[in-house]
Amino acid sequence: MMQDKNNTQYFQVEVEKHIRVDEVLAIVYSALREKGYNPVNQIVGYIMSGDPTYITSHNNARSLIMKVERDELVEEILRRYIKNNSWE
Repeated sequence: MMQDKNNTQYFQVEVEKHIRVDEVLAIVYSALREKGYNPVNQIVGYIMSGDPTYITSHNNARSLIMKVERDELVEEILRRYIKNNSWE
């Protein structure tokens, strides 16, 4: 059966939910702890090298962290550090 060429077909792409950098870091940190890794060492290794194998794929952590630019991770970590030390 041929489709009617006079009717418009609809195609809808699902928009991916935007996730905040702090949420990504929390999920990744938690996933690394659950798997028995030192989250600080692993996240620093990823930020310094860009090698995603520093991050576990558990709970989709590796995929999530790769959606964020590494400089954004550093900015968020520094922003939190400054806030927690009342430097502002």
